[in-house]
Amino acid sequence: MMSPDALVLAEAALLTPYELDRGSLDRVFGQILTHQVDYADLYFQYARAEGWSLEEGVVKSGSFHIEQGVGVRAVSGEKTAFAYSDDIHLHSLEQAAQATRAIGRAGQNGRQQILRTAPPGALLYQPNDPLATLQDHEKVALLERLERFARALDPRVTQVMASLAGEYELVLVARSDGVLSADVRPLVRVSLQVIAEQGGLREQGSAGGGGRFGYGYFTDDVLQDYARHAVNQALTNLDARPAPAGGMTVVLGSGWPGILLHEAIGHGLEGDFNRKGTSAFAGRIGERVAAAGVTVLDDGTIAGRRGSLNLDDEGNPTRRTTLIEDGILKGYLQDSLNARLMGMPLTGNGRRESFAHIPLPRMTNTYMLNGNRDPAEIIASVDRGLYAVNFGGGQVDITSGKFVFSAAEAWMIENGKLTYPVKGATLIGNGPDVLTRVSMIGNDMALDPGVGVCGKEGQSVPVGVGQPTLRIDGLTVGGTI
Repeated sequence: MMSPDALVLAEAALLTPYELDRGSLDRVFGQILTHQVDYADLYFQYARAEGWSLEEGVVKSGSFHIEQGVGVRAVSGEKTAFAYSDDIHLHSLEQAAQATRAIGRAGQNGRQQILRTAPPGALLYQPNDPLATLQDHEKVALLERLERFARALDPRVTQVMASLAGEYELVLVARSDGVLSADVRPLVRVSLQVIAEQGGLREQGSAGGGGRFGYGYFTDDVLQDYARHAVNQALTNLDARPAPAGGMTVVLGSGWPGILLHEAIGHGLEGDFNRKGTSAFAGRIGERVAAAGVTVLDDGTIAGRRGSLNLDDEGNPTRRTTLIEDGILKGYLQDSLNARLMGMPLTGNGRRESFAHIPLPRMTNTYMLNGNRDPAEIIASVDRGLYAVNFGGGQVDITSGKFVFSAAEAWMIENGKLTYPVKGATLIGNGPDVLTRVSMIGNDMALDPGVGVCGKEGQSVPVGVGQPTLRIDGLTVGGTI
Protein backbone atom coordinates (compact mmCIF):
# COMPACT_ATOMS: atom_id res chain seq x y z
CA MET A 1 0.00 0.00 0.00
CA MET A 2 1.08 3.59 -0.57
CA SER A 3 1.40 6.51 1.80
CA PRO A 4 0.19 9.88 0.44
CA ASP A 5 3.47 11.29 1.81
CA ALA A 6 5.41 8.81 -0.34
CA LEU A 7 3.85 10.14 -3.53
CA VAL A 8 4.51 13.75 -2.52
CA LEU A 9 8.14 12.95 -1.68
CA ALA A 10 8.68 10.92 -4.85
CA GLU A 11 7.20 13.54 -7.18
CA ALA A 12 9.22 16.27 -5.46
CA ALA A 13 12.49 14.31 -5.83
CA LEU A 14 11.98 12.56 -9.16
CA LEU A 15 9.71 14.75 -11.30
CA THR A 16 9.73 18.40 -10.20
CA PRO A 17 13.54 18.98 -10.41
CA TYR A 18 13.44 17.77 -14.02
CA GLU A 19 10.41 19.86 -15.04
CA LEU A 20 8.27 16.75 -15.33
CA ASP A 21 4.67 16.35 -14.27
CA ARG A 22 1.88 13.85 -14.81
CA GLY A 23 1.10 15.41 -18.16
CA SER A 24 4.70 14.81 -19.29
CA LEU A 25 4.42 11.13 -18.34
CA ASP A 26 1.13 10.84 -20.23
CA ARG A 27 2.89 12.16 -23.34
CA VAL A 28 5.69 9.60 -22.96
CA PHE A 29 3.11 6.82 -22.78
CA GLY A 30 1.49 8.30 -25.86
CA GLN A 31 4.77 7.80 -27.75
CA ILE A 32 5.17 4.21 -26.58
CA LEU A 33 1.57 3.29 -27.34
CA THR A 34 1.55 4.55 -30.92
CA HIS A 35 2.77 1.02 -31.59
CA GLN A 36 0.34 -1.25 -29.81
CA VAL A 37 1.66 -2.96 -26.71
CA ASP A 38 -0.08 -4.91 -23.97
CA TYR A 39 1.45 -2.91 -21.15
CA ALA A 40 4.07 -0.27 -20.44
CA ASP A 41 5.53 1.33 -17.32
CA LEU A 42 8.03 3.94 -16.16
CA TYR A 43 10.06 3.16 -13.03
CA PHE A 44 11.78 6.14 -11.41
CA GLN A 45 14.25 5.57 -8.58
CA TYR A 46 16.38 7.65 -6.26
CA ALA A 47 18.61 5.80 -3.78
CA ARG A 48 21.11 7.07 -1.24
CA ALA A 49 23.23 4.46 0.56
CA GLU A 50 26.13 4.33 2.98
CA GLY A 51 28.39 1.70 4.50
CA TRP A 52 30.81 1.72 7.44
CA SER A 53 33.18 -1.06 8.44
CA LEU A 54 35.40 -1.48 11.49
CA GLU A 55 38.26 -3.94 11.83
CA GLU A 56 40.54 -4.28 14.84
CA GLY A 57 39.09 -1.12 16.34
CA VAL A 58 39.89 0.99 13.29
CA VAL A 59 37.47 2.32 10.67
CA LYS A 60 38.55 0.30 7.66
CA SER A 61 36.22 1.87 5.13
CA GLY A 62 33.38 4.30 4.71
CA SER A 63 31.32 4.67 1.58
CA PHE A 64 28.46 6.81 0.35
CA HIS A 65 26.76 6.83 -3.02
CA ILE A 66 23.69 8.17 -4.76
CA GLU A 67 22.03 6.73 -7.82
CA GLN A 68 18.95 7.77 -9.71
CA GLY A 69 17.36 7.08 -13.04
CA VAL A 70 14.36 5.76 -14.89
CA GLY A 71 13.58 2.46 -16.59
CA VAL A 72 11.09 2.33 -19.49
CA ARG A 73 9.44 -0.99 -20.27
CA ALA A 74 7.00 -2.10 -22.95
CA VAL A 75 5.49 -5.60 -22.99
CA SER A 76 3.82 -7.38 -25.89
CA GLY A 77 2.88 -11.01 -25.42
CA GLU A 78 5.94 -12.75 -24.02
CA LYS A 79 8.30 -10.08 -25.35
CA THR A 80 9.72 -7.24 -23.29
CA ALA A 81 11.52 -4.14 -24.57
CA PHE A 82 13.44 -2.21 -21.95
CA ALA A 83 15.60 0.91 -21.89
CA TYR A 84 16.94 2.97 -19.01
CA SER A 85 18.71 6.24 -18.34
CA ASP A 86 20.31 7.93 -15.35
CA ASP A 87 19.08 11.22 -16.81
CA ILE A 88 15.43 11.85 -15.92
CA HIS A 89 14.79 14.86 -18.17
CA LEU A 90 11.96 14.60 -20.70
CA HIS A 91 14.31 14.29 -23.67
CA SER A 92 15.95 11.17 -22.17
CA LEU A 93 12.55 9.71 -21.33
CA GLU A 94 11.41 10.21 -24.90
CA GLN A 95 14.58 8.58 -26.25
CA ALA A 96 14.04 5.56 -23.99
CA ALA A 97 10.40 5.40 -25.09
CA GLN A 98 11.49 5.39 -28.74
CA ALA A 99 13.81 2.48 -28.02
CA THR A 100 10.96 0.33 -26.69
CA ARG A 101 8.42 0.92 -29.48
CA ALA A 102 9.68 -1.68 -31.93
CA ILE A 103 8.23 -4.45 -29.82
CA GLY A 104 4.68 -3.33 -30.48
CA ARG A 105 3.86 -5.01 -33.79
CA ALA A 106 2.21 -8.02 -32.14
CA GLY A 107 0.62 -6.01 -29.35
CA GLN A 108 -3.01 -5.97 -28.31
CA ASN A 109 -4.97 -2.95 -27.15
CA GLY A 110 -2.54 -0.13 -26.41
CA ARG A 111 -5.19 2.41 -25.34
CA GLN A 112 -3.68 5.03 -23.03
CA GLN A 113 -5.32 6.13 -19.79
CA ILE A 114 -4.76 9.36 -17.86
CA LEU A 115 -2.56 8.81 -14.80
CA ARG A 116 -4.39 8.60 -11.49
CA THR A 117 -3.07 8.24 -7.95
CA ALA A 118 -3.31 4.74 -6.50
CA PRO A 119 -5.37 4.58 -3.27
CA PRO A 120 -3.43 4.82 0.01
CA GLY A 121 -3.36 2.03 2.56
CA ALA A 122 -1.63 0.78 5.71
CA LEU A 123 2.11 1.37 6.05
CA LEU A 124 4.56 -1.46 6.75
CA TYR A 125 7.37 1.02 7.53
CA GLN A 126 7.71 4.75 7.96
CA PRO A 127 8.88 6.92 5.04
CA ASN A 128 11.94 8.15 6.92
CA ASP A 129 15.61 8.44 6.00
CA PRO A 130 17.59 6.02 8.23
CA LEU A 131 20.91 7.63 7.28
CA ALA A 132 19.85 10.73 9.20
CA THR A 133 18.95 8.88 12.41
CA LEU A 134 22.56 8.96 13.69
CA GLN A 135 25.49 11.33 13.22
CA ASP A 136 28.58 9.87 11.53
CA HIS A 137 30.57 9.72 14.77
CA GLU A 138 27.64 7.89 16.40
CA LYS A 139 27.67 5.28 13.65
CA VAL A 140 31.35 4.61 14.28
CA ALA A 141 30.71 4.51 18.04
CA LEU A 142 27.98 1.89 17.48
CA LEU A 143 30.47 -0.39 15.72
CA GLU A 144 33.07 0.22 18.42
CA ARG A 145 30.59 -0.86 21.09
CA LEU A 146 29.76 -3.98 19.11
CA GLU A 147 33.45 -4.87 18.93
CA ARG A 148 33.88 -4.35 22.67
CA PHE A 149 30.86 -6.53 23.42
CA ALA A 150 32.31 -9.37 21.31
CA ARG A 151 35.82 -9.20 22.77
CA ALA A 152 34.51 -9.07 26.34
CA LEU A 153 32.77 -12.43 25.96
CA ASP A 154 35.87 -14.61 25.66
CA PRO A 155 39.67 -14.07 25.54
CA ARG A 156 39.91 -16.50 22.63
CA VAL A 157 38.32 -13.90 20.36
CA THR A 158 41.27 -12.49 18.41
CA GLN A 159 39.67 -10.61 15.53
CA VAL A 160 36.43 -8.68 15.17
CA MET A 161 35.01 -7.20 11.97
CA ALA A 162 31.80 -5.20 12.11
CA SER A 163 29.87 -3.26 9.51
CA LEU A 164 26.88 -0.97 9.30
CA ALA A 165 24.85 -0.25 6.17
CA GLY A 166 21.86 1.96 5.47
CA GLU A 167 19.78 2.90 2.45
CA TYR A 168 17.07 5.44 1.69
CA GLU A 169 15.18 4.70 -1.51
CA LEU A 170 12.38 6.53 -3.32
CA VAL A 171 10.52 4.82 -6.17
CA LEU A 172 7.77 6.14 -8.43
CA VAL A 173 5.89 3.84 -10.81
CA ALA A 174 3.74 5.17 -13.65
CA ARG A 175 1.79 2.57 -15.66
CA SER A 176 -0.06 2.53 -18.96
CA ASP A 177 -3.22 1.38 -17.17
CA GLY A 178 -3.29 4.79 -15.51
CA VAL A 179 -1.93 3.92 -12.07
CA LEU A 180 0.63 6.22 -10.44
CA SER A 181 2.14 4.98 -7.17
CA ALA A 182 5.21 5.54 -5.00
CA ASP A 183 7.11 4.09 -2.07
CA VAL A 184 9.75 5.34 0.36
CA ARG A 185 11.94 2.46 1.54
CA PRO A 186 14.35 2.61 4.47
CA LEU A 187 16.71 -0.32 5.03
CA VAL A 188 19.47 -0.88 7.61
CA ARG A 189 21.74 -3.76 8.56
CA VAL A 190 24.52 -4.56 11.04
CA SER A 191 26.90 -7.47 10.39
CA LEU A 192 29.46 -9.00 12.73
CA GLN A 193 32.20 -11.55 12.11
CA VAL A 194 34.56 -12.83 14.80
CA ILE A 195 37.56 -15.15 14.72
CA ALA A 196 38.49 -17.20 17.76
CA GLU A 197 41.78 -19.06 18.26
CA GLN A 198 42.72 -21.98 20.49
CA GLY A 199 45.62 -24.41 20.30
CA GLY A 200 46.61 -23.25 16.83
CA LEU A 201 43.06 -23.58 15.48
CA ARG A 202 41.07 -20.68 14.08
CA GLU A 203 37.30 -20.66 13.60
CA GLN A 204 34.85 -17.93 12.75
CA GLY A 205 31.33 -17.00 13.73
CA SER A 206 28.93 -14.43 12.36
CA ALA A 207 25.71 -12.69 13.27
CA GLY A 208 23.72 -9.59 12.45
CA GLY A 209 20.34 -8.24 11.52
CA GLY A 210 18.28 -5.33 10.37
CA GLY A 211 15.11 -4.29 8.62
CA ARG A 212 13.11 -1.34 7.35
CA PHE A 213 13.63 1.14 10.15
CA GLY A 214 16.28 3.52 11.51
CA TYR A 215 19.59 2.89 13.22
CA GLY A 216 17.87 3.38 16.57
CA TYR A 217 16.85 -0.27 16.39
CA PHE A 218 20.42 -1.28 17.22
CA THR A 219 20.32 -0.79 20.98
CA ASP A 220 23.04 -2.19 23.20
CA ASP A 221 20.79 -5.17 24.00
CA VAL A 222 20.47 -5.97 20.29
CA LEU A 223 24.21 -5.54 19.70
CA GLN A 224 25.06 -7.75 22.69
CA ASP A 225 22.78 -10.44 21.29
CA TYR A 226 24.63 -10.31 17.95
CA ALA A 227 27.94 -10.58 19.82
CA ARG A 228 26.80 -13.62 21.80
CA HIS A 229 25.59 -15.43 18.69
CA ALA A 230 28.77 -14.78 16.71
CA VAL A 231 31.17 -15.65 19.54
CA ASN A 232 29.24 -18.77 20.56
CA GLN A 233 29.31 -20.00 16.97
CA ALA A 234 33.07 -19.48 16.69
CA LEU A 235 33.78 -21.17 20.04
CA THR A 236 31.47 -24.06 19.19
CA ASN A 237 33.36 -24.64 15.97
CA LEU A 238 36.69 -24.65 17.85
CA ASP A 239 35.45 -27.75 19.68
CA ALA A 240 33.85 -29.33 16.61
CA ARG A 241 34.83 -32.72 15.24
CA PRO A 242 34.78 -33.70 11.56
CA ALA A 243 31.23 -34.39 10.38
CA PRO A 244 30.28 -37.94 9.39
CA ALA A 245 28.89 -38.65 5.92
CA GLY A 246 25.95 -40.69 4.74
CA GLY A 247 22.17 -40.83 4.86
CA MET A 248 20.70 -39.80 8.20
CA THR A 249 17.93 -37.92 9.93
CA VAL A 250 18.51 -34.17 9.94
CA VAL A 251 16.90 -31.66 12.30
CA LEU A 252 16.90 -28.08 11.05
CA GLY A 253 16.78 -25.29 13.61
CA SER A 254 14.21 -22.49 13.45
CA GLY A 255 14.75 -19.11 11.79
CA TRP A 256 17.70 -18.67 9.41
CA PRO A 257 17.80 -22.37 8.35
CA GLY A 258 14.71 -21.39 6.36
CA ILE A 259 17.26 -20.29 3.75
CA LEU A 260 17.21 -23.93 2.62
CA LEU A 261 13.43 -23.61 2.09
CA HIS A 262 13.98 -20.36 0.18
CA GLU A 263 16.62 -21.75 -2.15
CA ALA A 264 15.59 -25.37 -2.61
CA ILE A 265 11.85 -24.76 -2.88
CA GLY A 266 11.01 -21.05 -3.09
CA HIS A 267 12.76 -20.33 -6.38
CA GLY A 268 10.99 -23.29 -7.93
CA LEU A 269 7.65 -21.65 -7.11
CA GLU A 270 8.37 -18.40 -8.99
CA GLY A 271 6.05 -17.86 -11.93
CA ASP A 272 8.56 -17.48 -14.76
CA PHE A 273 10.19 -20.86 -14.14
CA ASN A 274 6.77 -22.53 -14.05
CA ARG A 275 5.41 -20.76 -17.11
CA LYS A 276 8.44 -21.94 -19.07
CA GLY A 277 8.15 -25.46 -17.63
CA THR A 278 11.68 -25.40 -16.20
CA SER A 279 10.69 -25.81 -12.54
CA ALA A 280 10.28 -29.16 -10.83
CA PHE A 281 6.90 -27.79 -9.64
CA ALA A 282 5.58 -26.83 -13.11
CA GLY A 283 2.02 -28.00 -13.79
CA ARG A 284 1.55 -29.47 -10.32
CA ILE A 285 -0.96 -27.10 -8.70
CA GLY A 286 -3.45 -29.14 -6.70
CA GLU A 287 -1.03 -32.02 -6.27
CA ARG A 288 0.61 -33.18 -3.06
CA VAL A 289 4.19 -31.94 -3.13
CA ALA A 290 5.00 -32.10 0.59
CA ALA A 291 4.23 -34.06 3.71
CA ALA A 292 1.00 -33.41 5.59
CA GLY A 293 1.31 -30.36 7.84
CA VAL A 294 3.74 -28.50 5.58
CA THR A 295 2.35 -25.01 4.80
CA VAL A 296 4.62 -22.50 3.06
CA LEU A 297 3.82 -18.81 2.63
CA ASP A 298 5.41 -15.83 0.96
CA ASP A 299 4.38 -12.68 2.79
CA GLY A 300 5.54 -9.21 1.78
CA THR A 301 3.22 -7.52 4.28
CA ILE A 302 5.05 -8.12 7.60
CA ALA A 303 5.75 -4.74 9.19
CA GLY A 304 9.39 -3.64 9.27
CA ARG A 305 10.82 -6.83 7.77
CA ARG A 306 13.77 -6.75 5.39
CA GLY A 307 11.85 -8.55 2.64
CA SER A 308 8.64 -6.54 3.01
CA LEU A 309 7.41 -3.83 0.63
CA ASN A 310 4.42 -1.51 0.68
CA LEU A 311 4.35 -1.89 -3.09
CA ASP A 312 6.26 -4.19 -5.38
CA ASP A 313 8.36 -2.73 -8.19
CA GLU A 314 5.39 -2.71 -10.56
CA GLY A 315 3.30 -0.58 -8.19
CA ASN A 316 1.14 -3.44 -6.93
CA PRO A 317 0.47 -4.05 -3.22
CA THR A 318 2.40 -6.98 -1.78
CA ARG A 319 0.39 -9.88 -0.39
CA ARG A 320 0.39 -12.91 1.88
CA THR A 321 0.43 -15.75 -0.64
CA THR A 322 -0.10 -19.40 0.30
CA LEU A 323 2.20 -21.51 -1.87
CA ILE A 324 1.80 -24.91 -0.21
CA GLU A 325 -1.05 -25.74 2.18
CA ASP A 326 -0.97 -28.92 4.26
CA GLY A 327 1.33 -30.43 1.64
CA ILE A 328 -0.76 -29.42 -1.42
CA LEU A 329 0.65 -27.00 -4.01
CA LYS A 330 -1.67 -23.98 -4.20
CA GLY A 331 0.05 -21.44 -6.44
CA TYR A 332 3.08 -19.58 -7.67
CA LEU A 333 4.66 -16.17 -7.10
CA GLN A 334 3.71 -13.80 -9.92
CA ASP A 335 4.66 -10.52 -11.46
CA SER A 336 2.25 -8.91 -13.94
CA LEU A 337 3.73 -10.46 -17.09
CA ASN A 338 3.73 -14.05 -15.90
CA ALA A 339 0.37 -13.75 -14.15
CA ARG A 340 -1.21 -12.50 -17.39
CA LEU A 341 0.39 -15.15 -19.58
CA MET A 342 -0.50 -17.95 -17.16
CA GLY A 343 -4.01 -16.68 -16.46
CA MET A 344 -3.28 -16.69 -12.74
CA PRO A 345 -3.77 -14.15 -9.92
CA LEU A 346 -1.23 -11.38 -9.47
CA THR A 347 0.59 -11.77 -6.14
CA GLY A 348 2.59 -8.53 -5.92
CA ASN A 349 5.98 -10.22 -6.36
CA GLY A 350 7.38 -8.15 -9.24
CA ARG A 351 10.81 -7.02 -8.00
CA ARG A 352 13.89 -5.44 -9.55
CA GLU A 353 17.29 -4.47 -8.22
CA SER A 354 17.12 -0.95 -9.63
CA PHE A 355 15.79 1.25 -12.43
CA ALA A 356 18.38 -0.39 -14.71
CA HIS A 357 16.75 -3.83 -14.41
CA ILE A 358 13.49 -5.41 -15.53
CA PRO A 359 11.14 -6.80 -12.87
CA LEU A 360 11.03 -10.54 -12.23
CA PRO A 361 8.82 -12.67 -9.97
CA ARG A 362 10.81 -12.81 -6.72
CA MET A 363 10.27 -13.87 -3.11
CA THR A 364 9.73 -11.41 -0.24
CA ASN A 365 9.57 -13.16 3.17
CA THR A 366 9.21 -16.91 2.61
CA TYR A 367 8.55 -19.21 5.54
CA MET A 368 6.88 -22.37 6.82
CA LEU A 369 4.11 -22.22 9.41
CA ASN A 370 4.24 -23.84 12.84
CA GLY A 371 3.44 -27.43 13.63
CA ASN A 372 2.58 -28.74 17.09
CA ARG A 373 5.81 -30.41 18.27
CA ASP A 374 8.14 -29.12 20.95
CA PRO A 375 11.67 -28.68 19.53
CA ALA A 376 13.13 -30.73 22.41
CA GLU A 377 10.72 -33.54 21.53
CA ILE A 378 11.95 -33.49 17.93
CA ILE A 379 15.60 -33.82 18.95
CA ALA A 380 14.72 -36.53 21.49
CA SER A 381 13.05 -38.56 18.71
CA VAL A 382 16.33 -39.01 16.77
CA ASP A 383 18.59 -41.97 17.54
CA ARG A 384 21.40 -40.75 15.31
CA GLY A 385 21.41 -37.68 13.15
CA LEU A 386 22.50 -34.12 12.56
CA TYR A 387 21.13 -30.92 14.10
CA ALA A 388 21.85 -28.00 11.74
CA VAL A 389 21.60 -24.71 13.63
CA ASN A 390 22.96 -22.32 11.03
CA PHE A 391 23.84 -22.32 7.35
CA GLY A 392 26.50 -20.76 5.19
CA GLY A 393 26.45 -20.88 1.39
CA GLY A 394 24.66 -23.22 -0.96
CA GLN A 395 23.86 -24.03 -4.58
CA VAL A 396 20.56 -25.01 -6.19
CA ASP A 397 19.54 -26.22 -9.66
CA ILE A 398 16.03 -24.83 -10.28
CA THR A 399 15.19 -27.34 -13.01
CA SER A 400 15.98 -30.47 -11.03
CA GLY A 401 15.59 -29.02 -7.54
CA LYS A 402 18.93 -30.48 -6.44
CA PHE A 403 20.74 -28.54 -3.73
CA VAL A 404 23.96 -28.53 -1.68
CA PHE A 405 24.16 -26.46 1.53
CA SER A 406 27.01 -26.07 3.99
CA ALA A 407 26.24 -25.95 7.71
CA ALA A 408 27.97 -23.11 9.59
CA GLU A 409 27.03 -24.66 12.95
CA ALA A 410 25.87 -28.23 13.51
CA TRP A 411 25.70 -30.89 16.24
CA MET A 412 25.52 -34.66 16.30
CA ILE A 413 22.39 -36.17 17.79
CA GLU A 414 22.89 -39.52 19.50
CA ASN A 415 20.20 -41.34 21.45
CA GLY A 416 18.01 -38.24 21.43
CA LYS A 417 20.65 -35.87 22.80
CA LEU A 418 23.04 -33.30 21.37
CA THR A 419 26.47 -34.82 22.00
CA TYR A 420 29.17 -32.82 20.20
CA PRO A 421 29.51 -30.12 17.51
CA VAL A 422 30.68 -31.03 14.01
CA LYS A 423 32.18 -29.05 11.15
CA GLY A 424 32.41 -29.63 7.43
CA ALA A 425 28.82 -30.89 7.12
CA THR A 426 26.91 -30.34 3.89
CA LEU A 427 23.28 -31.20 3.19
CA ILE A 428 22.62 -32.76 -0.19
CA GLY A 429 19.16 -33.36 -1.59
CA ASN A 430 16.32 -32.43 -3.89
CA GLY A 431 13.90 -29.62 -3.00
CA PRO A 432 10.62 -31.29 -3.99
CA ASP A 433 11.78 -34.58 -2.46
CA VAL A 434 12.93 -33.07 0.83
CA LEU A 435 9.44 -31.63 1.46
CA THR A 436 8.01 -35.14 1.42
CA ARG A 437 10.54 -36.25 4.05
CA VAL A 438 9.43 -33.79 6.72
CA SER A 439 8.18 -35.98 9.56
CA MET A 440 7.94 -33.54 12.50
CA ILE A 441 7.26 -29.79 12.57
CA GLY A 442 8.07 -27.67 15.61
CA ASN A 443 5.96 -24.99 17.28
CA ASP A 444 8.79 -22.44 17.36
CA MET A 445 8.56 -20.72 13.97
CA ALA A 446 10.95 -17.78 13.76
CA LEU A 447 11.98 -15.40 11.03
CA ASP A 448 15.64 -14.66 10.34
CA PRO A 449 17.16 -11.59 12.02
CA GLY A 450 17.16 -9.55 8.82
CA VAL A 451 20.24 -10.43 6.78
CA GLY A 452 18.97 -12.16 3.62
CA VAL A 453 19.96 -11.23 0.08
CA CYS A 454 18.56 -13.15 -2.89
CA GLY A 455 20.21 -13.37 -6.31
CA LYS A 456 18.46 -14.18 -9.59
CA GLU A 457 19.55 -13.47 -13.16
CA GLY A 458 22.23 -11.11 -11.89
CA GLN A 459 19.86 -9.08 -9.71
CA SER A 460 20.06 -8.89 -5.91
CA VAL A 461 17.15 -7.93 -3.63
CA PRO A 462 16.64 -8.06 0.16
CA VAL A 463 14.53 -10.97 1.41
CA GLY A 464 13.45 -12.73 4.59
CA VAL A 465 13.20 -16.42 5.47
CA GLY A 466 11.87 -18.45 8.36
CA GLN A 467 10.67 -21.79 9.64
CA PRO A 468 10.09 -23.81 12.81
CA THR A 469 12.37 -26.66 13.87
CA LEU A 470 11.96 -29.51 11.35
CA ARG A 471 12.81 -33.21 11.33
CA ILE A 472 13.70 -34.48 7.86
CA ASP A 473 14.21 -38.23 7.40
CA GLY A 474 16.77 -39.79 5.09
CA LEU A 475 18.67 -36.72 3.96
CA THR A 476 22.18 -37.15 2.58
CA VAL A 477 24.92 -35.53 4.67
CA GLY A 478 28.30 -34.90 3.11
CA GLY A 479 31.09 -34.89 5.67
CA THR A 480 34.78 -35.48 6.08
CA ILE A 481 34.77 -38.94 7.68
